[in-house]
Amino acid sequence: MKFEHYAINVDDAAKVADWYIENCGLTARVAMANAPFTRFLADDTGRVFIELYSNPSAPFPDYAEMSDLLYHLAFEVADAGAEKERLMAAGCSFVEELNPQEGSRLIMMRDPFGIALQLCQRANPFN
Repeated sequence: MKFEHYAINVDDAAKVADWYIENCGLTARVAMANAPFTRFLADDTGRVFIELYSNPSAPFPDYAEMSDLLYHLAFEVADAGAEKERLMAAGCSFVEELNPQEGSRLIMMRDPFGIALQLCQRANPFN
């Protein structure tokens, strides 16, 4: 079995996807023009990892009210501090920073839509 994607129901899939494309370097591998406006987004490796869609058949979660410990999107970055400042200028808000070990920084933020977003600068990256 191989991981394909994680799906998130959001109020405006096109708007959320466009923000992640513009600010996090993702690309749309699929972009439906009609409801539910599904977007499959890939990271810079070309692998799809997230699906955003707007389907009112299910309630849209209030991501801003959800604990970031319950759910967050995490991105590997080389310089967490610089990425934090850049993303704050793009509409993110700062939540907290953890430094679990020497050389590692985990910065939790919220994107402009309330979704928890984590920047991971690890001393020993997973890849």
